[in-house]
Amino acid sequence: MGHGGADGSIAFMTAVQGRFGRMLRYALALSLIGAPVAAACRADVAELRGDWGKARFAVEVADDDAERAQGLMHREKMARGAGMLFVYPEPRAASFWMRNTLIPLDMIFLDRTGTVQKVHVNARPLDETPIAGGDDILLVLEINGGLSEVYGIAPGTELRHPDVPQDAAAWPCPPE
Repeated sequence: MGHGGADGSIAFMTAVQGRFGRMLRYALALSLIGAPVAAACRADVAELRGDWGKARFAVEVADDDAERAQGLMHREKMARGAGMLFVYPEPRAASFWMRNTLIPLDMIFLDRTGTVQKVHVNARPLDETPIAGGDDILLVLEINGGLSEVYGIAPGTELRHPDVPQDAAAWPCPPE
């Protein structure tokens, strides 16, 4: 993910030496931590919220049969803040496996309101054992293994994304 105009600032801060430079870099880092989350929904961003706080992931959307079948197979790594959002045309019973998937993943199963119904933590690479996500699942978010526990993502967590039907969304996109 880009940081807009921050790239030039970071390059400048890196060039500044000594104690003053360290203080400036620290101040810049603190300012970025408190940066507000963009309000607009975007197809390439999945936002989650719960009583634990909020998290954002840059996502690839798999919304057709070929993309859902391929998923994250054959990937040797994935950025910490990245993931894949699987979108089905209608809610259904969902079951996943890790065939040809080389990295551990957390699988987050969501209903049509974008509410998490089940989280499977640390699915094992290459394991073909089916992982059932439940009935009436419309979306599945895959993120790096273990991050669900780090953030506190659990049943009841809400997703904001344009592929959640907005008339039913627990956390709808803001009006444009």
